Amino acid sequence: MSTDFDVEFVDKGDREALFVVHNITPAFANGIRRAILADVPTLSIDDVRFVENSSVMFDEQLALRLGLVPLTTPDDFEVGDSVTLALDVEGPGTAYSGDLVSSDPDVEPADKNVPIIELKDDQRLELEADAVLAHGRDHAKHQGGVAVGYRHLQTVNVVGDRAEYEDEEPEILRGVIEEDGEYVQTDEFDNDLTNRYPGKEVEVEDVSGAFVFHVESDGSMPVTELVLRAVDTLVDRADELEQAVQL
Repeated sequence: MSTDFDVEFVDKGDREALFVVHNITPAFANGIRRAILADVPTLSIDDVRFVENSSVMFDEQLALRLGLVPLTTPDDFEVGDSVTLALDVEGPGTAYSGDLVSSDPDVEPADKNVPIIELKDDQRLELEADAVLAHGRDHAKHQGGVAVGYRHLQTVNVVGDRAEYEDEEPEILRGVIEEDGEYVQTDEFDNDLTNRYPGKEVEVEDVSGAFVFHVESDGSMPVTELVLRAVDTLVDRADELEQAVQL
């Protein structure tokens, strides 16, 4: 599979990134989005054993909440591997995700302040849980990308001046535009082209083969690693298809 596309980051953080990919088709752009959501395995609590639960919430409800707590996912785990976590909290007080104690120092809640249950006086919650590495296509709780979207990169061409007495109506455009080889986020001018090009008539065009991706990670891994793992799965699938065709 050819991987001669170009990737340029517009904005990059640990959990959120905005980047432009050149030289790809709409189908491949959608493939990247689907791979981020479905093909990158993450750890999530799958089985819970309750020792004591004197809270007001049923075991099944608590297990559901625990399954939605994002866990950091090391890159040396394989699908099906598991880690044990334990929780032992007494009231009065709130049990948080940060109270979970992991058997593996590399696996921990990505956010420590996710509330699990508020405990009153004389209430206690003690449990053990197994977190399993699985794919997002198997269950949504294993999706490392909590928000994944893409759109065409666009460019704005000034085609003339507005008429002197013409009312200037807002021209809303969202995303990223390419301007003189630079990328500009539209929220820098409140998504209104009349703020960027006052008094000008403009035309907006899609840049061929270029797409802007916005990706947010749940914290199971840095967003750049999430994207790279997703692209790797696409490469592996293409290689498998190529080998199958040659048989």
